[in-house]
Amino acid sequence: MEHKGHEEHGHHDHSRHMEEFKKKSWVSLILTIPILLLSEMIQSWLGFSLEIPFQKYVLFLLSLIVYIYGGLPFIEGLLQEVQERQPGMMTLIGTAISVAFFYSAGTVFVISGKDFFWELATLIDVMLLGHWIEAKSVLGASRALEELVKIMPTTAHLLKNGAIDDVPVSELQAGNLVLIRPGEKIPSDGLVTEGESFVNEALLTGESKPIHKETEDKVIGGAINGEGVLRVRIEKTGEETYLAQVIKLVRQAQESKSRTQDLANRASALLFYVALSVGVVTYAAWFALGSPELALERSVTVLVIACPHALGLAIPLVVALSTSITAESGILIRDRRAFEAVKDIDAVVFDKTGTLTEGRFGVTDVVSYVSEDKLLELTGSVELNSEHVIANAIVEYAKEKNIEIPEADEFKALPGRGAYGRVTGKEVYVGGPNLLKKMKIEIEDQKIKELQDQGKTVVFTVVEGKLAGAFALSDMIRKESYGAVRALRGKGVRVYMLTGDAEEVARWVSKELAIDDYFAEVLPHEKSEKVKLLKEKGYRVAMVGDGVNDAPALVTADVGIAIGAGTDVAIESADIILVRNDPNDVAKVADLSQKTYSKMVQNLWWAAGYNIIAIPLAAGVLYSIGILVSPAIGALLMSLSTVIVAINSQTLRKYSPKVEEFVEKKHVTTDPVCGMSVKPEEAHSRIEHEGYVIYFCSENCEKKFKKNPKKFLAAIRKEEPTMKHEHHHH
Repeated sequence: MEHKGHEEHGHHDHSRHMEEFKKKSWVSLILTIPILLLSEMIQSWLGFSLEIPFQKYVLFLLSLIVYIYGGLPFIEGLLQEVQERQPGMMTLIGTAISVAFFYSAGTVFVISGKDFFWELATLIDVMLLGHWIEAKSVLGASRALEELVKIMPTTAHLLKNGAIDDVPVSELQAGNLVLIRPGEKIPSDGLVTEGESFVNEALLTGESKPIHKETEDKVIGGAINGEGVLRVRIEKTGEETYLAQVIKLVRQAQESKSRTQDLANRASALLFYVALSVGVVTYAAWFALGSPELALERSVTVLVIACPHALGLAIPLVVALSTSITAESGILIRDRRAFEAVKDIDAVVFDKTGTLTEGRFGVTDVVSYVSEDKLLELTGSVELNSEHVIANAIVEYAKEKNIEIPEADEFKALPGRGAYGRVTGKEVYVGGPNLLKKMKIEIEDQKIKELQDQGKTVVFTVVEGKLAGAFALSDMIRKESYGAVRALRGKGVRVYMLTGDAEEVARWVSKELAIDDYFAEVLPHEKSEKVKLLKEKGYRVAMVGDGVNDAPALVTADVGIAIGAGTDVAIESADIILVRNDPNDVAKVADLSQKTYSKMVQNLWWAAGYNIIAIPLAAGVLYSIGILVSPAIGALLMSLSTVIVAINSQTLRKYSPKVEEFVEKKHVTTDPVCGMSVKPEEAHSRIEHEGYVIYFCSENCEKKFKKNPKKFLAAIRKEEPTMKHEHHHH
């Protein structure tokens, strides 16, 4: 059993350890009972006496079994650490139990003196228990992964030549068509080909609200389908799916070494030397004072108390927990060290397009000289016929405002100028500045000039030869960007923006968002140079981009953050991957990084700090006033610090994402009136009633139900245990 640092034995190793320590704990504990009953000291404490023939030899034999069976992991660990010249926790425990055992064995066969058998046994029990708890909590933290795996459904409804065939998810292949009924889980990543529904991806991306999906939208395996029936074409299976990628990343992050871990390992080694030297000095001092028994008892206690057990736990637990919490929030960590470095970042560079903005053209301002509704009606009518991005954006805007758009007659595209159409008998021209030049119309409105100065695209509408209004369009700023920039600046971080856009556009966005500074007209390959420039000024820089065309900049920065990765999380250039396209997550990463770090530091203090008091006490400094710590109490104190560390780490859980309760309705797929089995997609109708979604085979049954719902509901409820909420078991 190797015991090399705590974080290196992989996941299955921990479960093996857990079982092993559990078994050893129980066996040693059972053997400890007779050892305690036969020990003179315990007898005198509890005021009873028990003598059996060969008492000392029986004690010796029982203790030998506990030492060899229970103490084996520690002795093996000691040998390994000594071999690697990396003394640490195992060396301390191994030394303490061996000294206690061999000295006690000596008192049985060779020298006279007080034995340490019961101390030895209880010490091994406590240490095994500590290791068992530790393996369990490390496993518990990485169990979050198993939870993720459990999300996946096991069967899928495969559509083949019009028939539905239930197959194991493992047999699905890219290109298969599957049917997903209401309340079921999506079997694998794919594209919706038919149907619409709301899908709950909270467990996968941390997105708390269910997301509307329709034809051509991507869905993720493991997400829960809401009320609609979807047909999905599978695109990725097995190892390629979003969930499999996430699990792989989380596992890598949990196994990747943390900087603070190196610190803990150094502290362990240091403690070992301190404990060893204090132990030797203690032994020598008490021996010189003429009490060899006390000398040994004290030095063993020093070794036991100094066991940096909690130190071995302080970091791995926080690492395991923080990785699963971030993954639940849609933040995936590829490099632990980068995640720990985020807290020290003092400049964040955002790529503009698609990160701070939506990366799509939209109407930002309307200047109108007739009623705005009329303007939208006339402009929308002409633009409806055009394929142009700008035209689409105006039509989209009109639709959002619920404007009825009439048909245009005599539509013509005017190359380089815009478009023309007759709308409700009026002549309407829509186009850019060239159109106005051609029609000899002057712009006098200051507002329009301002919009042009902001680098926005301005489109004019001319009705019956007169200017009726203008639309300003630009890449829309995300609503979330305002809060994100505010939050980062509130932390004292400088925020920069990089963009390939013109100076005016960059100036407008950066003013709008209150950004510290911006770089405009930057070509993709120059992005990394701008990051270098900031680094040379002494900033610690995080770069936030989409991970595709800004890969070099992500690599150059101290921390590269890819945002809006969606289902494609295998971004090699980034250290941290944000699944959602929400710039607020950048501030959240900084926050979590800070909290994780402070938890680690607190744990190191809890783990090592108590030694500052405990070691001198164990050495017997206060012996004169009657304060002595026995080896077993020493072991208990030590285990207590371990428990405190474990509990303190768990307090990180309160930063887990808050997910809106997604009330799963119970889908009743047996017509309650006639008892016929009804497939949701073929049902005549369905109604929702008191948390149930009930499907009917015919109008007749539905009418009967509505007349007396109480009667039928009672029957449904009675059936329920056997029904097992049909929506999981089709």
